[in-house]
Amino acid sequence: MKNQKKILVTGGAGFLGSHLCKLLVSEGHDVLCVDNFYTGNKKNLEELRDNPLFEIIRHDVTFPLYVEVDEIYNLACPASPVHYQHDPVQTTKTSVHGAINMLGLAKRLNAKILQASTSEIYGDPEVHPQTEDYRGRVNILGPRACYDEGKRCAETLFHDYHIQHNLRIKIMRIFNTYGPTCIPTMAGWFPILLFRP
Repeated sequence: MKNQKKILVTGGAGFLGSHLCKLLVSEGHDVLCVDNFYTGNKKNLEELRDNPLFEIIRHDVTFPLYVEVDEIYNLACPASPVHYQHDPVQTTKTSVHGAINMLGLAKRLNAKILQASTSEIYGDPEVHPQTEDYRGRVNILGPRACYDEGKRCAETLFHDYHIQHNLRIKIMRIFNTYGPTCIPTMAGWFPILLFRP
């Protein structure tokens, strides 16, 4: 295929990640899914199991990964409070170390990279809906801080890699999401069910 790309999806066995993997494979791309299966599930990817365009690796993004790809979608991190509060240190490490490792990989390969962020970066907002210039009201010691602050730091790292290394980045802030889904790719946006509180 003329425009076929090798694409890495971290957290690819999760809810959004699995939908993204399916979309990218359906477009004819060669997809490498990476997941440690803390909250992701192989069953989400069952229909891709025998597809020659799809490969899955059990790996934790808090450790470096050495692969060759054209684009990276960094979706790795537990998103449900039940899961991310179970091991708050690991949650923060997944966001921060995972971002550092994936940004380092993107820099080495000169690859495009997308960070899946969250509305949680606003903390407990006083403004609804939030605009891009709203800075939020955060609590660095609260029960959600491991997720909020990890994602805030990841966004900062992405921005700084873009400024300092001219890395091609995108950041998407995902609000509460559920149901059948299509999601944004580097090329364009696809419908997604987003609900703001």
